[in-house]
Amino acid sequence: MSWPDTLPGLLMGHAERTPDGTALRERHHGIWKTLTWREYADRVADFSEGLLQLGLQPGETVAIIGDNRPEWLITELAAQAAGARSLGIYQDAVGEELAYVFDHAEVSFVVVEDQEQVDKVRELGLGERVRKVIYYDPRGLEGYDVPWLMRFTEVQTLGEQAGGRAALPERVRQTSASDLAILSTTSGTTGKPKLAMLTHDNLISMGRTLMNVDPMDPSDDFVSVLPLAWIGEQMMAVACGLTVGFPLSFPEGSDSVRRDLREIAPRVMFNPPRIWEALISEVQSRIEDTTPLKRWAYRRGLAVGTAMANARFEGRTPGVALRLAFAFANAAVLRPIKNHLGLTQLQRAYTGGAALGPDVFRFFHALGVNLKQIYGQTETSGIAVLHRDGAIDFDTVGEPLPETEVRIDEGGQILVRSPAVMRGYYRNDEATAEVMVDGWLRTGDAGYFDDRGQLIVLDRAKDVMTLADGTLFSPQFIENKLKFSPYVKEAVVFGGGAWPNVTAMMNIDFANVGKWAENQRISYTTYTDLAQKPEVYALVLAHVTGRNAELPVAARIHRFVLLHKELDADDAELTRTRKVRRNLVAERYAEIVGGLYGTDDAVQIRSTIHYQDGSSADLDTRLAIQTVP
Repeated sequence: MSWPDTLPGLLMGHAERTPDGTALRERHHGIWKTLTWREYADRVADFSEGLLQLGLQPGETVAIIGDNRPEWLITELAAQAAGARSLGIYQDAVGEELAYVFDHAEVSFVVVEDQEQVDKVRELGLGERVRKVIYYDPRGLEGYDVPWLMRFTEVQTLGEQAGGRAALPERVRQTSASDLAILSTTSGTTGKPKLAMLTHDNLISMGRTLMNVDPMDPSDDFVSVLPLAWIGEQMMAVACGLTVGFPLSFPEGSDSVRRDLREIAPRVMFNPPRIWEALISEVQSRIEDTTPLKRWAYRRGLAVGTAMANARFEGRTPGVALRLAFAFANAAVLRPIKNHLGLTQLQRAYTGGAALGPDVFRFFHALGVNLKQIYGQTETSGIAVLHRDGAIDFDTVGEPLPETEVRIDEGGQILVRSPAVMRGYYRNDEATAEVMVDGWLRTGDAGYFDDRGQLIVLDRAKDVMTLADGTLFSPQFIENKLKFSPYVKEAVVFGGGAWPNVTAMMNIDFANVGKWAENQRISYTTYTDLAQKPEVYALVLAHVTGRNAELPVAARIHRFVLLHKELDADDAELTRTRKVRRNLVAERYAEIVGGLYGTDDAVQIRSTIHYQDGSSADLDTRLAIQTVP
């Protein structure tokens, strides 16, 4: 039987062909519980019918907030099967963000994970359109007696009693590839996020073309860790998962991810740069905390791994001595590190969402991890360009996918055209007209093709800066170099225009620097106290000096400051995917930026501290400014 080329249609196809095959797997109290494709389809049928019985209409929006669980995907496909669309919201979104998205997306139903999310909605108020809030973790909600609140299983039972399983096949046949499947929030680096309208055809064409380049099969496992509100996880877990039919595994919690990765041993993984950077930071921190002999073995093993990776990149056949050295280094050093990180069975690993520094690439390839850069956006359903196996270059993001056209306009901006490009922004014709021109998506990124046809992305077009001597530089490139340290968590680089040289504001990694300080017997109390210690400045200065040696003279860091607080998504300084909102940060910390371009060795700032009891106090802080020799 043929099914429409929609996400629910793909689900029905798998339920028909392999009804007893594993579709979803969730760890609960240490035990893996599985759903077969038939059971998956039945639960989608019940929940879809339950929503219809509660009044869901075709064309309406169902919002989903929570951690990755089978209920999330059941809700998404149930809404689509009913002719509606889903909208994923990050679980750490605050009330103001929820209010904006609920109103802008015209949300009718909200499906949440637990009490925390219910309380957010309760404090916010339902607004004009939201009719029901449905939760799937009942802990702490026993005493909530409000008419708009329902348990997930109650909705399923309602649908089952109404004959949802018998009705699902016909409902799915009525879906169309051109129907809106999801509204996906953009990163919102310049303001409030927009809602990209992505159709079933957008998502499925993207999944199909990616699988044409890097095929997966139904025996491959994928561990769903990143928020399903992010287009990257929708791309891999939903679109590719349903296209191929491989099982998705959901870890029990954030503390069990590493253990579950080792147990499942996935062959494919997709993470944004912050995750790969965090993994490196963890390894570097552990190595710094071990014995001198182990540190020596680590450095030697990594050097051998790097030499082997360079031979592969350059197309050279490694000599006998290198092969023997690598076999020993892999057994003694590299494979144990991969095993600790849960990466031993990986055949391919992807990174996307932002640029990843060459140093990070080099590290993972030295371990033997086939890490590849993808380039795309929410507006392209996640991906447009990809490194091919055997043609990985740290400075590029690869070549366009099949059915994807990429060109550079006269201003150096990257334009993309493919079946995966969004329909437009929901209820925002003006923004749609700005980025969609004759079928081409204006990405807002600056770049060019090298002589091999690989795309090089410089930075956001608005962020590429020109120094006083005319040198063009990418702040993001320098920031990635600075973050290649266990002691630097975040960096924001300034320069160009009225700024005569390059400077940086940085966040220390509190856990790693704190451990280092304890080993050095340096006492501290708070993040602010630790960040302003002279010894910590000396530690970071040594790292900055090393990075400067790898940069052109005009692009080297001239001065830097260690911020008194971490940049925070809740303060709108970062997006929910941890991209820096550069303009907002520059405006909010204008006094500090001014100090970086002054002559004083410190800047005095006033900040407000908020306490748990609701009170607050103003705090004067003197931040040291370090000039780099």
